[in-house]
Amino acid sequence: MSEAKAGDTVRVHYTGTLDDDTQFDSSSEGTPLEFAIGGGQVLPGFENAVEGMSVGESKSVRIEADDGYGLRHEQLIQEVPKSALPDDLTPELGMQLQASDPEGRVTNLTVTEVGDESITVDANHPLAGKALNFDIELVEIV
Repeated sequence: MSEAKAGDTVRVHYTGTLDDDTQFDSSSEGTPLEFAIGGGQVLPGFENAVEGMSVGESKSVRIEADDGYGLRHEQLIQEVPKSALPDDLTPELGMQLQASDPEGRVTNLTVTEVGDESITVDANHPLAGKALNFDIELVEIV
């Protein structure tokens, strides 16, 4: 039976959990995730786990934060005056916002605090700083 290797397009089912068993993502109830091994479409640790697997094989892997979404960076947390927000926006805790820089690059932000005059936003990925646990099943090598 052939094994998944660099350059192969594969389809996998996966379930991702945190160390406290909180599930953050899963394909098990839907369409398998399709990606090319070595294409940089998924986390490198996830790609590495799939490489060498055979169709029908399952495995569990742990991806540490620095090989996942990276470590948290406190400089990516900012306080923003409410006056800088659009007039029709009522910020709420956990709300996802986007900001653009002068070059047009978009940054995703999460509202982490709402005060009377300002809000605090976090540009870290929500899974930054966390180890990720994946149960992976190789469904198909395309």
